[in-house]
Amino acid sequence: MTADAANALHTLIDLIRYGASRFNAAGLTFGHSHDNALDEATALVLHTLHLPPDLGPAYGQAHLLAEEKQAILALIERRVAERVPVAYLTGEAWFAGLSFKTDARALVPRSPIAELIESGFEPWLAGRQVQRALDLCTGSGCIAIAMGHYNPDWQVDGADISDDALALAAENKARLHADNVQLIKSDLFSGLSGRRYDLIVSNPPYVTNEETDALPQEYSHEPQLGLRAGEDGLDLVLKILRDAPSHLSADGLLICEVGESERHLVRLLPEVDFSWIEFKVGQMGVFAVECGELIAHRARISELAAQRP
Repeated sequence: MTADAANALHTLIDLIRYGASRFNAAGLTFGHSHDNALDEATALVLHTLHLPPDLGPAYGQAHLLAEEKQAILALIERRVAERVPVAYLTGEAWFAGLSFKTDARALVPRSPIAELIESGFEPWLAGRQVQRALDLCTGSGCIAIAMGHYNPDWQVDGADISDDALALAAENKARLHADNVQLIKSDLFSGLSGRRYDLIVSNPPYVTNEETDALPQEYSHEPQLGLRAGEDGLDLVLKILRDAPSHLSADGLLICEVGESERHLVRLLPEVDFSWIEFKVGQMGVFAVECGELIAHRARISELAAQRP
């Protein structure tokens, strides 16, 4: 950008418009917290100016200082040149109405499960009481911490195999004062012996190898451990389905995100009564299933899981 062009940008709205135009012209991919260039540019500008995401439109005509403009323009150019997700550039992502620290140690928080947390997991919990809940494959800790935040009487565990992810989750736990959340290193359920839960929530890796290899450059900045899950995306999901009954209460509930791998799961286990959850924007590959249903089909699930590495 030339100095003359930069000098033509004065207001907050000018910078948001410019950023969105640059992002669209560069053909960027949006999928990390935001799904379009305008929202990404807005998030970048507001965060850089230390302003809240719900800033009123009256501030749009506010003029920027030269150093503020330079900081924003530098981040816009990094977003275009390096294809780094905005959340990694700003170090912040919003999930279930809460601000989380985010960096390349874990995936950017973006699961539709946020909507379930804010709605109290109803009608899926059907009024059942939850005392202990688990977020399996917790990553940045966003699901576990959000569950603990909105349900202060719950005891919530967040488990992950990655030391890096758990370190980031610990920072988010401190950031949001989530005293009712415990973080545990565990390869799926292996480190949770003897623990039972009324609700298990999981957003595990579920992207097929082929799809992972073809993802846009933005996703290359995220840990592959959080994405790649075999030829059909179900390597971890099948093990979760097999082992969840040993960690659920008798009337416990499992909620799990599988994304586009939903079609593979339905093909492999047509006899299992998965309830596919509808969100405000439609179905997004998240199911709820009762503990009893998993027990009823444990033999077939175990057979399939045993075939996975």
